[in-house]
Amino acid sequence: MHRYLAVRPKADEAGTRLLCFHHAGAGAMAFAGWQHRVGPEVSVLPVRLPGRETRLREPRITDTGRLVEELLQDLGPLLEKPYAFYGHSMGALVAYRLALHVAARGLRPPLLLLAGACSAPQLPSDLLDRGDLEALTDEQLIAAMADEESIPEVLLARPERLRSTLDTLRADLLLARDLRAAPVRPLPCPVEAFAGRDDRMVTIPQIRAWEHCTDAGFGLRTVPGAHFFVRGREVPRAVGQSLRSAAPLPTG
Repeated sequence: MHRYLAVRPKADEAGTRLLCFHHAGAGAMAFAGWQHRVGPEVSVLPVRLPGRETRLREPRITDTGRLVEELLQDLGPLLEKPYAFYGHSMGALVAYRLALHVAARGLRPPLLLLAGACSAPQLPSDLLDRGDLEALTDEQLIAAMADEESIPEVLLARPERLRSTLDTLRADLLLARDLRAAPVRPLPCPVEAFAGRDDRMVTIPQIRAWEHCTDAGFGLRTVPGAHFFVRGREVPRAVGQSLRSAAPLPTG
C-alpha cells in the first residue's frame, strides 16, 4: 500500500503511469475526472501530501529533503515502468525536485515532466519571498492570493473548514519556498509547461523559463482558464496527447 497515493494502482494496468502532484492548499481531489479525460493508455495516480483529506491528522511537511525521500521510498516501485509527472503550481516544484532526486539516484527518469501554472524554479516569487510569510494572518493570507479562485466562496462561508484549509495553505507555501531554495539543475527528460490564458498569478514568460530546467527538450502550451485550470477539461486531454506521443514503442 502506498501512503502517498490517493488510488490503488491496478495490477493489470497498461501504458504510462502519470503521477499527479496537487497545488498548495489542495489535495488529490484536484485531479478528479482526470482518468476519463487523459485516456485509457495512461494510468492517472494522484499523489496526496500529508495534512489534508484522508491524511488530515498527519503532520504537514515543509522540508524538501524529507519530502522527496519519503516520496521516493513510497513511490519508487512504481517508477520501474514508463511514467511521467504532472504538477500544478506548487505541485510542479514537487515534481521537479522529485525528478532530480530520482536522476541523482541513477534511477529511470520520467518520460516527461509536465508543469502547470508554475513559474520556473529559478525565478523569484513575490509571495514566497515575503519575510513575513510565516506570520501572515488568515485575512492577510487570503488577500495575498491574487486569483479569485484561490479561496472558493463555499469555504469563506464555513469558518472551521476555512481555517483548516488556510493552515494547510500556509504550510504548503513554506514548502514551496523551500522547494525554490535549492539549486536548479537541468533534468534529463523533456519538460512541457502549461499556462492559463487568464492566469493573474503567473505570467507566460515566467512559465516559459522552464526551458532552462531541461537538457532534453521543452514545449509550452497555453490553455483556457485562470490559475486553477487543473479543474478544467483542456489540460488532462492535452496531457494525454503529450504522453501518447512520448510513450516508448512496445518491444517484442
